Amino acid sequence: MGVRIGADVGGTFTDVVIELADGSFESTKVLTTHGGPEEGILLGIERIASEHGVAMASVEQIIHGTTLATNALIERRGALTALVTTQGFRDVIETRTEGRFEQYDLNIVLPTPLIERKDRFTIPERLNARGEVLVPFDESAAAEVIDTIAERGYEAVAIGFLHSYRNADHERRFRTMLLDRLPDISVSISAEVSPQMREYERFNTVCANAYVQPLMASYLFKLAEELKVRGADCPLYLIHSGGGLVSVETAAAFPVRLVESGPAGGAIFAADLAARYGRDRVLSYDMGGTTAKIALIEDYTPQTAKTFEVARTTRFKKGSGMPISIPVIEMIEIGAGGGSIASVDPLGQIRIGPHSAGSEPGPAAYDRGGTAATVTDANLELGRLHPDTFGAKDITLSPERAAEAIAAAVGGPLGMDHHDAAVGIAEVVDENMTNAARVHAVENGKDLAGFSMIAFGGGAPLHASRLLDKLGLDEMFVPAGAGVGSAIGFLRAPFAYEAVRSLYTRIDDFDGAAASRLLDELTQEAEMFVRQGTDAELVVERQVSMRYKGQGWEIPVRLATAEFDDFAAEALGASFTKAYEEFFGRAIDDLAIETVSWAVRVASVQHHPERLALTGATTVVTAPTTRPIFDPVTRETVESGVIERESLEPGDAFSGPGVIVESQTTTVLGSHHVAVMQADGTLLITRGGTSASGGERL
Repeated sequence: MGVRIGADVGGTFTDVVIELADGSFESTKVLTTHGGPEEGILLGIERIASEHGVAMASVEQIIHGTTLATNALIERRGALTALVTTQGFRDVIETRTEGRFEQYDLNIVLPTPLIERKDRFTIPERLNARGEVLVPFDESAAAEVIDTIAERGYEAVAIGFLHSYRNADHERRFRTMLLDRLPDISVSISAEVSPQMREYERFNTVCANAYVQPLMASYLFKLAEELKVRGADCPLYLIHSGGGLVSVETAAAFPVRLVESGPAGGAIFAADLAARYGRDRVLSYDMGGTTAKIALIEDYTPQTAKTFEVARTTRFKKGSGMPISIPVIEMIEIGAGGGSIASVDPLGQIRIGPHSAGSEPGPAAYDRGGTAATVTDANLELGRLHPDTFGAKDITLSPERAAEAIAAAVGGPLGMDHHDAAVGIAEVVDENMTNAARVHAVENGKDLAGFSMIAFGGGAPLHASRLLDKLGLDEMFVPAGAGVGSAIGFLRAPFAYEAVRSLYTRIDDFDGAAASRLLDELTQEAEMFVRQGTDAELVVERQVSMRYKGQGWEIPVRLATAEFDDFAAEALGASFTKAYEEFFGRAIDDLAIETVSWAVRVASVQHHPERLALTGATTVVTAPTTRPIFDPVTRETVESGVIERESLEPGDAFSGPGVIVESQTTTVLGSHHVAVMQADGTLLITRGGTSASGGERL
């Protein structure tokens, strides 16, 4: 490949990375322009290209990830959208699954549905679970609904009929009628957006797709046009939540697949580093300006799921958010970024997030009009950040503003000085992230013992050594380019698309012919989307979601083939039993086994990176300067070393307490941490045992 550019729009910063023709990376950060996100991207691209003498016409690819779809769902600022569904099922997205995410809370408030009841309409029609017509599609009733949609001026329509994942004829018929009458309206049908059983999740997903579609389509096509105006007449690709690249057209048609696009790039970045160092069990820790994301990577591959929640109203509580049933890299995300706002609740406890100061106005320390106390302000007060080494262009940190904000928001209410309040903020945010990691591991049936951590994002290296201690891990890596890790991950992502569809069958009455036909159709569908971006060699991965009869959820089972012979049912049952034992510790005898959903992922072939051996410490280096920094190991503020990352050579070892500074992030070491520079510029950080000043392993 020639010159390529990756652009990641976050809640606070927009990261832009350029991969030059020699394979090296350069990067820049600009504040995210929330009024027009494309402005920040264009500014960053023009800046990085100018700094390195790259003509826009020579750029071969631009790869983009964005939080725009996520933010539109969280902030409820999408299009005026109608939902059209089967008669009798108008309230599915409001009644949900009748589950309670807080079992004993008598005053529980469930999340508000994305589309209000007045905007939901029904049509007489009905299919059974096999896709057979029970009630014919009522065209006269459909025409009346279309008249109402036209009169009320809806911008988008979501269509979700019962069991349409088995037979999409009724959904497609209504879409045709609607577009014949209103050709400019945005229309999403559940049979294409999420053809999976469970109507609540499917209806909610198609509603989310329709809700953000006009916004995302306008934004993406405008960005593509603006890039061409500036001379970048090259393809623009989007990274989707499953970690693959798709065309602008695909992204505009299925914008719900972009909901976790930025974090997906970070997981790919971490998986690539894990493969380079042969670490097959990794905790990926990505902290930016607004949120922190934690993912598990095993066998150099991020864990994936077929559904996830966005906009949770209660931290860590499954069921408190908006379910989206699309393929996604599985991770837990909490409001614990550099810009997350600190406050004191009525019980006198320090709370962090979920609200963020963002980039406008930003943390108080940015001196851009912000007055809220944030994690960044606490890090500045504790000496972990410093105005001289912050590195972000156009921002000069103000310790005075940070201290004032901390004193007003936390110190005053708790009757302590601003320094102690900053210590409290830092400890709470670290504990929040530690708990998130533990919860995520437990929910996935994993024990973190023996895992390595990979920390990246502008904020993670500031906090990662503390998490290392709290989680009891033995080592962590801070890769080169950590501050823009997700954007680098975009440039390492394959072209990929995963097609999913439900097909229920039991192992004791297995319909191998139907399963083979479905897998062939899914392969063709996924390959069609991938071929929009590449003609490279492709790899096909197949998977089926299975369960015991009577269970409410499934586990994934990999398939080696799409062809099923007379012994296929027995082999499939054995594969499920093995997977179930690995996940839960033991199988269940004498229960029927069912298949629920089938998936095919088609991706361009990715070659494994060259394996790197660890570089041991050969030279102990001393920092040329020091500054007072709070050390959580000794619980004291001590003179700590400050060293430039670019001054370290492979084999150089630097011991804490201290900080390793670079242009886009800062790595903090406690008094018992040792960092050793590796051959590729990665920092390997371990604990050196009990420190001389009394700090112990936590």
